[in-house]
Amino acid sequence: MVQKLKIYSWNVNGIRAAVKNGFTEWLEETKPDIVCLQEIKINDTAREKVEFDFVGYNEYWHSAERPGYSGTAILTKEEPGAISKGFNVPGSEKKQKEVKKEKGENKKWLEDKEGRVITLEFEQFYLVNTYFPNANHELSRLSFKEEFNENWLDYVKKLEKKKPVVTCGDFNVAREAIDLANPKENEGNAGFTVEERKWMDKFIKNSLIDTYRLINGDKVQYSWWSYRFTARARNIGWRIDYFLVSEKLKKNIKDAFIDDTVLGSDHSPVGIILET
Repeated sequence: MVQKLKIYSWNVNGIRAAVKNGFTEWLEETKPDIVCLQEIKINDTAREKVEFDFVGYNEYWHSAERPGYSGTAILTKEEPGAISKGFNVPGSEKKQKEVKKEKGENKKWLEDKEGRVITLEFEQFYLVNTYFPNANHELSRLSFKEEFNENWLDYVKKLEKKKPVVTCGDFNVAREAIDLANPKENEGNAGFTVEERKWMDKFIKNSLIDTYRLINGDKVQYSWWSYRFTARARNIGWRIDYFLVSEKLKKNIKDAFIDDTVLGSDHSPVGIILET
């Protein structure tokens, strides 16, 4: 039986604020099968004191150690077979600190203390929800982001050895000039540095399909806007939120979209329709 899954990704810029701004109502109206959230900004201790009314969804949270910072979560109607946090293969008991042999070399995986990667395993694919680091205005975290990117790509390719992968999240980078309103003015700035764009190119060259471009071609649409200078009202934005999928799933992508009319965060939700 063919099943069409509606999967969303949304940087909510704080789950408590998002709920106050209508997230629960959006969830009830949109009825996605899966929602991947980034920048939830709530730790486990705080979440225990807050009851979210996400009826009909299984909740999986990966909070940062630092309170009120970063973090990811996934809401899904279907219960997954396995879950993992950080760069751990779902179902594996190995810890992040362990040194693993990859391609004959010792590889030490990054510890995910900032709650940036959470993975669910379903029957036909892995779902990897990621909140990529921001390089920061002074590019103080660019080297960390490059190390993170390397680990992330290695991790995804490792998962692909078992089954195809659906990845999504806030990648904090516009890959091409078409993906932001003012490319010339932003050359070299965080999110549009040569290094970050090369990494996005590397993801694509490693057989990860940019679903939005696959379906929409050169359509200009953005998923994030600064809170400054009425950027959203003027549509001075960036496309930095993506769904990348394994080449094997290319034919299964029936739609890819950005819901840029949805408010409640400085990002809009992005999504795909995946036929399984």
